[in-house]
Amino acid sequence: MFDEVTKINLLYDFYGQLLSSRQAQVMDLYYGENLSLSEIAGELGISRQGVHDALKNAEKSLTGYEQKLGLVKRFEETKKAVDDIDRLIDEIVGAGTADAAIREKLLRVKAIIDGLEE
Repeated sequence: MFDEVTKINLLYDFYGQLLSSRQAQVMDLYYGENLSLSEIAGELGISRQGVHDALKNAEKSLTGYEQKLGLVKRFEETKKAVDDIDRLIDEIVGAGTADAAIREKLLRVKAIIDGLEE
């Protein structure tokens, strides 16, 4: 579904506030700023191994939070359901078979869905 970097970034978006400040800082520099382990080590004044360990521990924590709480899974399921509803509305409105009142209500629902995606 997602590549590993996208998956970690999504987990970080949901659970990043639960990490230690050092783990969050390393995650931001590695994934957000795209710095190498050596560059992060130089910036933070720690060893490259220390950066590696902080990164791996953060990723393990994020994965553990998802296993326990399941927020990302629920988010993905909800997004898929909303996309399916949006597609069905397009089909119904596009077919022109709905009367004017139903069509208007479907278009209002579609506007709500579009507002969620902003």
